[in-house]
Amino acid sequence: MIDFKKVEISDKEWVKPLLRASDLSGCHQNFTNLFSWSETYHYQVAKVNDYLVVKGRLEETYYYFYPAGTGDVQPVLEEMKKDAQENNHEFIVLGISLENMATLKEVYPEHFEYEEMRDSFDYVYQAEKLASLAGRKLQAKRNHINRFIANTTWSFELITPENLAECWEMNLEWCRKNDCKDDEQLRAEYCAVKRNFDHFRNLELEGGLIRAEGKIVAFTMGERLNSDTYVVHVEKAFGEIQGAYQIINREFVRWIRETYPDIIYVNREEDMGYEGLRKAKLSYHPDKMEEKFLARYFA
Repeated sequence: MIDFKKVEISDKEWVKPLLRASDLSGCHQNFTNLFSWSETYHYQVAKVNDYLVVKGRLEETYYYFYPAGTGDVQPVLEEMKKDAQENNHEFIVLGISLENMATLKEVYPEHFEYEEMRDSFDYVYQAEKLASLAGRKLQAKRNHINRFIANTTWSFELITPENLAECWEMNLEWCRKNDCKDDEQLRAEYCAVKRNFDHFRNLELEGGLIRAEGKIVAFTMGERLNSDTYVVHVEKAFGEIQGAYQIINREFVRWIRETYPDIIYVNREEDMGYEGLRKAKLSYHPDKMEEKFLARYFA
């Protein structure tokens, strides 16, 4: 049986190098997301050989993430399968990529069935495109930003210890306006975002904000995900202010490109099945989707 433990901030020191070595592209394969969402999805972590193994639970269903690390993955998968058997639950691996699927098919021919997880697909964009918003398809985004700039005295700032609390107050106001307490998923997101704020420095997060007439009207947080991709974990703006969402997106990506010239893509995570969020993310015309699948083992 694998000796799993609750995810703690101190685990970052051994988890991040394994994630970095594996260079995976799914936003769930990221320490901040594991830590911030650990209370919601009951994540636990363990090191098996030179791999990170993550176990979670959604209601009464237990599952694993595809192991992240280096070396022969088959013994690690065998330990995961054994752990499922010893705990009397199915062996399910969530969020696997097409490359992960190919490995599972090679290691366990005819022993996994696969299901598409469309609500968990990540939206991935070329950083240059988000920074410039060039082309006819993104004309509407430029129009929103132009109206914001024309009607507002505004500024972009990086999030620092000095303005972090002010960002949190803006987040609380956003939650009140969007009735977070009445939506189960938004309540869970509130808890995850709170952990990002509480551990902003220890998680090594980066962020930016937009002020309009001196008041924060939008903020965002993210970090490097892998060798060529930056991930945006949080983006909040007051929807009634035209252009607020579009300008925080553009300005932060411009900062990403200046700070990390080798970054090619920006992963803006999933839509969680929300129709409005899906429409918004599709409206930026993603360059690719990070497809994810569920793999269910059968004897």
